[in-house]
Amino acid sequence: MYRKKECIAMLLAGGQGSRLYVLTEKNAKPAVPFGGKYRIIDFPMSNCVNSGIDTVGVLTQYQPLVLNEYIGNGQPWDLDRVHGGVMVLPPYQGKKSSDWYRGTANAIYQNMAFIRRYSPDYVLILSGDHIYKMDYSEMLDLHKKSNADCTIAVLEVPMEEAHRFGILSTDSEGRITEFEEKPKEPKSNKASMGIYIFSREVLEEYLTRDELDPNSSNDFGKNVIPAMLSDGKRMFSYTFDGYWKDVGTIQSLWEANMDLLGEKPNFDIHDKNWRIFYRNNAEPPQFIRDGAIIDNSLITEGCDVAGTVINSVISSGVKIEAGAVVRDSVIMSGVTVKSGAEIDYSIIDADTVIERDAVVGEKLGNGAKITVIASGIEIPQGKTVAAGSMIDRSNADKL
Repeated sequence: MYRKKECIAMLLAGGQGSRLYVLTEKNAKPAVPFGGKYRIIDFPMSNCVNSGIDTVGVLTQYQPLVLNEYIGNGQPWDLDRVHGGVMVLPPYQGKKSSDWYRGTANAIYQNMAFIRRYSPDYVLILSGDHIYKMDYSEMLDLHKKSNADCTIAVLEVPMEEAHRFGILSTDSEGRITEFEEKPKEPKSNKASMGIYIFSREVLEEYLTRDELDPNSSNDFGKNVIPAMLSDGKRMFSYTFDGYWKDVGTIQSLWEANMDLLGEKPNFDIHDKNWRIFYRNNAEPPQFIRDGAIIDNSLITEGCDVAGTVINSVISSGVKIEAGAVVRDSVIMSGVTVKSGAEIDYSIIDADTVIERDAVVGEKLGNGAKITVIASGIEIPQGKTVAAGSMIDRSNADKL
């Protein structure tokens, strides 16, 4: 017997993240490391817990192994509940058919049985690949006060970027009057964040209708939201004015990591009133050796630093030897940077070895391009990896 929940969350975490290239060859995008000790999915998961939502379905598909292992029983996020908690929901074979998730709406449709078991009044739909802190309970309060069928979280973006988003227009009360997915000529700069609250019965009705339409691409932004608007459903916007970053590209992932640095960072991960929970691998304390130089950087537990680290984010278990220099870079777990090596404006994936006197990337400046090294690669002694290079196993032997 499942206890009734007022609101449950469905977190879409099956994205391939093809624009992150070698960083998502073995990982789903939500499982990509971020900020030294987190993964991208920690942010919406922590938002749920901080907002009082204790039942979360995580929909996985592409390269789910690392993500499934990371989530586990949900204990790090206080989601190891007897009634509710977190559950990983991959595509599965049913009695009548089986299918990969064909779109965001189809993914939720295929998991209506999970939603129904809790008989929620409201369903919160989230994406697993954004960095932000948001109190979903405030959005839910607005949804209820407006007697809405659907509420969409909205962020105002520069007009020149509006074509990349679902763009909506609203009246003076915040009711949505128009919606267009990625318009060529946007009418406003109010962009959908891909965060929706639906009244459950309405959601079920429109997902069923969408599933029966052979011409639908089974997507919330392209199909479900326009259909509801066309039918005159009560649809409202919830304006969000905090930090929000789509880390779907190498550039945006690097920028979001850099936003953690500085005396007054653009995004504060040290807010004790809104903790970002994560799976702690119980690393020993970091060891900063005599002679090490560290400036404006995050150094995670388990690191051994004897060299120079400037304006960088260093993940757990990284070793930076004396005489090595790391600048303006994101270094993921288990990397070794040997004496005399230099790394500039780069993202280095896990367990890579940068041998003595190797040079990776170039100093940050006008026109500089981010260099990316895939996991488990060894950059030979004295070798130079040109700025903007993307090195994986297919081309590492050509260095």
